[in-house]
Amino acid sequence: MSDPVVEVDPSWAIVGALLLAVLVMIAVALDGMLAARAQGGSAAASLRWPAAETARLLRQRRRSTVAADSLLWRIGGAGMLVAALLKITVVPFGEWTLFDFEAGLVWFNAMDALVWALVWLVGWGGNSVHALVGGYRFLALAVAYELPLMFALIATAIASESLNVGDIVAAQSELWFIVWMPVAFLIYSIGVVAFSVWGPFGSSLGADIAGGVAAELSGVDRLVFFAGRYGVLVAGAAFAVPLFLGGGSGAVLPAWAWSLLKTVVVLAAFVWVRRKVPLIRPEKFMEVGWMLLIPAGMLQDLLIALVMVNR
Repeated sequence: MSDPVVEVDPSWAIVGALLLAVLVMIAVALDGMLAARAQGGSAAASLRWPAAETARLLRQRRRSTVAADSLLWRIGGAGMLVAALLKITVVPFGEWTLFDFEAGLVWFNAMDALVWALVWLVGWGGNSVHALVGGYRFLALAVAYELPLMFALIATAIASESLNVGDIVAAQSELWFIVWMPVAFLIYSIGVVAFSVWGPFGSSLGADIAGGVAAELSGVDRLVFFAGRYGVLVAGAAFAVPLFLGGGSGAVLPAWAWSLLKTVVVLAAFVWVRRKVPLIRPEKFMEVGWMLLIPAGMLQDLLIALVMVNR
């Protein structure tokens, strides 16, 4: 049986923020290495690139546009990091978690909905045509992967008969959920990557609309927004561990170490997708989301429900 999840003192939130920062740096390093390999560059140069790019953006002057809604613009950009931090609060690392909510699963999904709003605010606040088109494109696409993502989350709740993340981990003491609900795991992964405006689902930042929601971002604003994207990706990878990979279960290593190791493996897979899977046209992905992912998610939930009823 899995150890019960223990809620730690809220002051450990600082440690959670540092952990998120470390995982973001790992994601940036992995992304840089894959990009360097694709372009024939050296691994050493790819590792220096994040620091050089950060220094460049910190020195760069903030761009301003006519009649921009600066408050909403800043909230949207900085809010991505905040949303990632709020997601991490319900992720158990081994037997420890910051907040052991009874409805932790709902909390995580609510933060996804918050990301939905934040990306749109970045597009709206700059009062720029290309940014606004990117924002509305994200809204349209989000419907196509938010609903399948909800069905994927519901699958774990049905199997564990709980919305509590600790209970979901405990329900995998004999068999990880990824083994008997692979469709839900795949849909969840697609949702996480898409909400991070990442890789094949990054058309809201597409070159065809001059960078989309990030078209007018520069300096610190651009740095914070893109760090937030990595943060959302990291939080999604971390949450996949208690949902589908048995949490901190494993031999020899302590539970918290297994949680971190599994998170890095999932995160590496998500980063890899960006460099290996081409950008998907928005209308094509919406067709796939509505016609394939939603029915597949509903069917997965139905099969799990039948198993639980018979059990």
